[in-house]
Amino acid sequence: MLPNPKKYSYEEFLDLTKDKRAEFIDGEIYLLASPSFEHQMVISKLNIELMNFFKNTNCIPILSPFDVIFENESTGEINVVQPDLTIICDKENITDKGYKGIPKLIIEVLSPSTASIDYIKKMSLYSKFKVEEYWIINPRNKTLQIFVLEKDLYIEYAALTSEDIANSYSFNALSINLKYIFNW
Repeated sequence: MLPNPKKYSYEEFLDLTKDKRAEFIDGEIYLLASPSFEHQMVISKLNIELMNFFKNTNCIPILSPFDVIFENESTGEINVVQPDLTIICDKENITDKGYKGIPKLIIEVLSPSTASIDYIKKMSLYSKFKVEEYWIINPRNKTLQIFVLEKDLYIEYAALTSEDIANSYSFNALSINLKYIFNW
């Protein structure tokens, strides 16, 4: 987060972060550090699996850094995040500024410095904007939690280890061998 703990406007966020990787959640600016090797390996391997799965479909996986913009038009509220992986099934909402819409699935890979943001701030944001499925991967523990939106709240659909197969709730045929993902 920026050193001055105040609420910023979306315009201030754009001005203050034009040359930085950052997220904007509930008026707060979070600067993003470079990810670790293990973080990047998990994302890279997972992206290969997702690219293969979504080939010849209407959906595409997008790797970070890529802005996902959540906007409530009735209140004017704008939030900007850069999930590690985002599954987008409405490509018409992709612009030169990022993606303005509701992804079908968001995947975050934990870093020690951002774990609380992923579990608290982002989980709250994603449920508020009705992202159907949310995966949180812990590369150090080699675990994956899958959360599914039920009545505006996330429930844990699955808690998996490196010995398991991850099966998506939203995409019935999507299953990923976690042994492959965590083997580097």
